[in-house]
Amino acid sequence: MQEHFDLIVLGAGSGGLAAAKRAASHGAKVAIVEGDRVGGTCVIRGCVPKKLLVYGSAYRHLLGDAASYGWEVEAYRANPSTLLTNVRAEVDRLNQLHLGFLEKAGVSLMRGWGSFVDGHTVAVRGAREKLTHYGAERILIAVGGRPQRPAIAGAELGWVSDEMFLLEALPKQMVVVGAGFIACEFACILHGLGVQVTLLVRGEQILRGFDREAALAVQEAMVAEGIDIRTGTSPTALEGKPGAITVVTSPGEESLACGGVLLATGRRPFLAGLNLEAAGVETEGSRIPVDADQSTNVPHIYAVGDVTDRINLTPVAIDEGRAFADTVYGHRPRQVNHDLVAMAVFSQPELATVGLSEEAAIERHGSEGIRVHRAKFRPMAQALPKRGPAVLLKLVVEASSGKVLGCHMVGEHSAEIIQMAAIAIGMGATKDDFDRTMALHPSVSEEFVTMAN
Repeated sequence: MQEHFDLIVLGAGSGGLAAAKRAASHGAKVAIVEGDRVGGTCVIRGCVPKKLLVYGSAYRHLLGDAASYGWEVEAYRANPSTLLTNVRAEVDRLNQLHLGFLEKAGVSLMRGWGSFVDGHTVAVRGAREKLTHYGAERILIAVGGRPQRPAIAGAELGWVSDEMFLLEALPKQMVVVGAGFIACEFACILHGLGVQVTLLVRGEQILRGFDREAALAVQEAMVAEGIDIRTGTSPTALEGKPGAITVVTSPGEESLACGGVLLATGRRPFLAGLNLEAAGVETEGSRIPVDADQSTNVPHIYAVGDVTDRINLTPVAIDEGRAFADTVYGHRPRQVNHDLVAMAVFSQPELATVGLSEEAAIERHGSEGIRVHRAKFRPMAQALPKRGPAVLLKLVVEASSGKVLGCHMVGEHSAEIIQMAAIAIGMGATKDDFDRTMALHPSVSEEFVTMAN
């Protein structure tokens, strides 16, 4: 006789873990199914190890600037192998923590890959292909996404982002393909660790969808640092063998020889093997559509996180999972607000944003309907080294009401600063509210409250 649960969660990533633990705290009997390591993309092969690599690569500038502040630093060099090893050790520690959190919450962990047998039954394929069936009143799909290789010859020679964290060492030259979060962040990480980087961008600029002025500020800084950014360029094939690859680019362009290629060309929901048809769950392209309560077309089957392909960010998946559990099991109905989500790109320099870009604001309110306030200057931290890009701070304001529609920053600690700005904007702050706020001097962020009208 199969074991029965109130809730089965497919996927132990950020959204699934949040939902499972919150539902269990409300008294539900919960099982979570995971065929990989507990923690998901963010903890195991995404945000957390990526940010640690960002910190590691930033020491290049810290050590380089030390002399201007009176510190005599002997010759230094990067050892990426040590950094990669230490990052993996930290990931292992976090993985164990999450296992402990599940046990403490009273959530049963079913190790293996789950698939639907019918609308209320899940089959889990575990070790040695053993198949076990479990029943549930409700099922939550939180299996996340996976990086995709482009459809070009030799694509298997390249790495996707998941594989970057498994490397034991880094090649001397690398080509990064892509223009989004992952491509730009890894291009900066690799460059900071001493790798010669060429970034291939299909369009005219990096970070499409962000405020154009802010994205271009990041791009200009990356070029000034020595990253070779080639816009309007796409790979047509990868040739050679691991460690000695030639990237064949658009006709008429130079072919590039390198020791490795990162294909950061997008991610898709991980629907393979779920057997959604057996439960009657409908898909839309490669995603599972849901309503504001995270419900699929089948009322007792829900989905959260990247598998829904809306805003694919860890905090969004976590809030969706908790909102689902609070609504269904905590009897405290609430829905996630997807309209105001702060975002950060941990490039070097860092970019963070909340609200509307200048372009989006113009599209919504017209060019006469908005005002843009900006400050661009060299931060005090670079006054003595006299290097590095200027920081950019920018407010997009509705002309008629003075309401701040968007807040953008490029520079050190942007994410930390924008997180606080997101609270004010979420409360409907106006430019006058910003102006009435006393400046904290000397700081970079004070410019947000001292910008002249």
